[in-house]
Amino acid sequence: MTGVRLGAADVDPLVVGLQLLGSGGGGDPVAFRHGLRRALEAGGVELHDPADLGDAPVVAVGMLGATRVFAEKLPSGQEITRAVRALARWTGITPAALMPYEAAGLNGALAVAAAGELGLPLVDADLMGRALPRLDQLTRAVAGHPLTPYALAEAGDQVVLVDGADPVALERVARTVVAQGGGWAGGALSPVPARTLATDACLGTLARALRLGRAHAQLVRPGPAEVADALGGRVLAAGRIVEIARHPSASFGRAGVTLVDDRGGVLRVEAENEYLLAILDGEPVASCPDLLCLLDRRTAAPIAVDALRPGDDVLAVTLPGPPWWRATPERLRHVDPHAFGLGCDAVLLPAGSTP
Repeated sequence: MTGVRLGAADVDPLVVGLQLLGSGGGGDPVAFRHGLRRALEAGGVELHDPADLGDAPVVAVGMLGATRVFAEKLPSGQEITRAVRALARWTGITPAALMPYEAAGLNGALAVAAAGELGLPLVDADLMGRALPRLDQLTRAVAGHPLTPYALAEAGDQVVLVDGADPVALERVARTVVAQGGGWAGGALSPVPARTLATDACLGTLARALRLGRAHAQLVRPGPAEVADALGGRVLAAGRIVEIARHPSASFGRAGVTLVDDRGGVLRVEAENEYLLAILDGEPVASCPDLLCLLDRRTAAPIAVDALRPGDDVLAVTLPGPPWWRATPERLRHVDPHAFGLGCDAVLLPAGSTP
């Protein structure tokens, strides 16, 4: 779908697709739907294959921090723009195009809106392929490439630029900045030549979000099999949530979700910011980096980890994750359950499943 122009009519399916790629996390793009529609009304944004841009500098953008705070401390709409311009002043490089560093949840929507605001092309790629919680889990970092300089622009007009930090240090410093500031900030990563995205990025993720959203829009009171077929995934269970055990962890909050399937089975879903691991009757059946999604049983609307409640009637499905992560064991270990402190190897759909 590269070369397709995103317009205001694409906002609703795009938002749903970004929610699905969020695997329960990534922030809720619904809150930004009006701003996204306004940004696209003037003519839209075209999706570009990075191969078509050669050595043109591309900047990956998104937000960092607590997505719930984003809904309380409303943006001016200029945070990403200010971060991009601060980065350009520091590096002396004017970006030729933008891309999301996470084409899932809120970050996917913010990148599209920023491209419209700045009048720049939007590259159909990202650095996660789904939602993940940490900057050191960006594909560029895992590929051994630097992330800095990195600019952060807060809603209160403060701009912070971090340079010379490795990905783990950048994650720590950036989290400290937003924790001591307004709780979240718009960010822009160091510009890179578009050609490098062929090896250190997940390609086609925005187009995938739009495809998923359009397929989802065709579902009317669907059964579990119909949902799985439309989204290219597999049903794990269908039933009611009977328990949600939330507790703090060393990094982000952790939750254990228990669902009793209509057929009597018990599905346990381990979650952090995103749904990470599904265990059916004691047997692991799905895990990150594949997408675990809990959907409202009646509407098939995706439900975020922090919005899930006991008694919810849900459908649990798994969708294929980004191929980039499963290409080598070294890549996979950065995003498998062990990477989140869960003692389980990755349980993935067969290679070649519908992307």
